[in-house]
Amino acid sequence: MTEFKTVRGMRDFLPEEAKIMRYIEGKARRVAELYGYNEIITPVLEPYELLAAKAGEEVRLRMYAFKDLGERMVALRPEFTPSVARLVATTLRNEPKPFRLFCVGSLYRYDEPQQGRYREFWQSNFELMGSSKPEADAEIIMLTNSLMETVGLRNYAFKFGHIGVLRGVMGKEGLDEKVQSDAMQLMDKKQYDEALRLVKEAGVSNKCMATLRKLVELKGDNLGIIEEMKLLVKDYEEALKATENLQEILKLVQASGCKINMTIEAGFARGLEYYTGIIFEVNVPEMDKALAGGGRYDRLIELFGGEPTPAVGIAHGIDRIMLALQLQKARLKIKEEKTVIVIPVNEELKGEALKISQMLREANMPVEVEVSGRKVAKALEDANRRKMDYAIIVGEKELKEDSVVIRNLREREQKVVKIGTIVETIKGKSD
Repeated sequence: MTEFKTVRGMRDFLPEEAKIMRYIEGKARRVAELYGYNEIITPVLEPYELLAAKAGEEVRLRMYAFKDLGERMVALRPEFTPSVARLVATTLRNEPKPFRLFCVGSLYRYDEPQQGRYREFWQSNFELMGSSKPEADAEIIMLTNSLMETVGLRNYAFKFGHIGVLRGVMGKEGLDEKVQSDAMQLMDKKQYDEALRLVKEAGVSNKCMATLRKLVELKGDNLGIIEEMKLLVKDYEEALKATENLQEILKLVQASGCKINMTIEAGFARGLEYYTGIIFEVNVPEMDKALAGGGRYDRLIELFGGEPTPAVGIAHGIDRIMLALQLQKARLKIKEEKTVIVIPVNEELKGEALKISQMLREANMPVEVEVSGRKVAKALEDANRRKMDYAIIVGEKELKEDSVVIRNLREREQKVVKIGTIVETIKGKSD
């Protein structure tokens, strides 16, 4: 008989991991509520052209793309932003702006599986569409900090850059936009020598090359580094504007009282082609993959046929955050409810056991019923093995008194209580 395994790059999440994933997702939903973001649900499958339009060569090559039975070229979403932009360009085009939209779910890329990178992965996604103001960018940074803090991560740090700095320098030389994008794809992968070689071969000036080399090397952990960036790009008007925009955003984040660890990298680039402004990532020392990444993209909605709509967004890797928490051995504040099993002492009492279990569920108490026909001793042995908290033993003698036996499996104590007081007996103990 064939032994089936998961498809390479896909995973099963067992109950403990699923619990952590849902915990992080719950925190993301709470952040969405606190910042006024409304949830939307978009399809996993989209037209290939939509997803490929500004994804960047790296992502395009790794999409799960195929023809459906209607001969349409479709793909599994590799990210959320194009789907949200499509929605804003069409269905929501006449709704009042700005939009604050949130979505969560699975995404797909044909990457080489490794720690922190799988072909199916999960993200929570926040998009603020309809504002070009720096306070919108600051809000996305602040809510990301809120999420990282509230899930219990330690020693996380933000890395900031601005796509307009590099594009401003290369654009003044009249460098083709595709060459610019290809160079930034290489920079995103830390292949700076190859990126600079590509730019040089395109015929830019020595001054441009010298400026790009210095930008790639320039980084620091405070706003002072931005003054150095300004000096470097003072002869490039667009790059200077971009640097000032980055400075204004980060000053607003500081003014908000939001304390974040940061690095500013003048040569920082991200692989997606649609970015037009600030870009950033969140990292922890235990991992070499970003836990979150995002930035400003002001032309994507227009590209999809919508009104010109400035936008900024962020994607948080739910499964990467889970991995980081595991590597940090974090103690999560997951609210644990008491686990209860109801065991009838014989076949004739199954109905009573089900009746009691239903009463407890109506009182909002999770409960299982022994359904394997095991004797009480065996059922208790199994409950202990599964680290359950309470067993309710339904016996004939006790039922005549409208009572049951409650056994505290942790403390190995038991007592007879009235059926009507089961809930307060267990909840009283747990509270």
